Amino acid sequence: MKNRSPGSTRRAEALSKDRIVETAIGILDADGDNGLTFRALSARLETGSGAIYWHVADKQALLDAATDHVMARVMEKGFKGAPREAIKAIALGIFDAIEAHPWIGAHLTRAPWQIAMIRIVEGLGVQVQQLGVPAAAQFDAWSTLINYILGVAGQNAANDRVLPPGTDRSESLSTVIHRWANNSSKPLPFLESIAKQLVEHDDRAQFLAGVDLILRGIDGNQL
Repeated sequence: MKNRSPGSTRRAEALSKDRIVETAIGILDADGDNGLTFRALSARLETGSGAIYWHVADKQALLDAATDHVMARVMEKGFKGAPREAIKAIALGIFDAIEAHPWIGAHLTRAPWQIAMIRIVEGLGVQVQQLGVPAAAQFDAWSTLINYILGVAGQNAANDRVLPPGTDRSESLSTVIHRWANNSSKPLPFLESIAKQLVEHDDRAQFLAGVDLILRGIDGNQL
């Protein structure tokens, strides 16, 4: 280990890890994963990169810490009430967090061993157990829930970033439907039947409807 002078130690201590992580989250929200560099972070914090490396080993560790900082606030709320309601609250908390911080969804997928994922895994798993799901079916129930929650939340956040600022969402979805219809040589009866709902649907409400369907399936398989 390199020897550090007393002066460098005091500077590093003055720059807390929490401040570094919160600043990194601001950069990630504004510029995405590619925008987060130690040079950009140093400029925002008005410090040298050495003071940052004192607290964070590399970019991977910084992304892990930033993801956990956000997800800890979701998972540490102490969800109360019946397991079904707790699962829906956790799911919606994760959905909202990933929508506010779109980079989180991709990072959770790339680094599933990180602490933030452990929080999610355990938080949902405990609630699945409390639903009374038989031990042999708990893994299937949990994996279906977690894959749906992270998949839909991540895709929703990615969709939001594709649309240019100021784009009317309903008009954009209508355009997509028209393109699908024009590119098909056959009738699309199902698409026609759901077109209005697709254009007007609320993402959060639709997401929770999916969670409800999964929970009903879990209940049904216990009969």
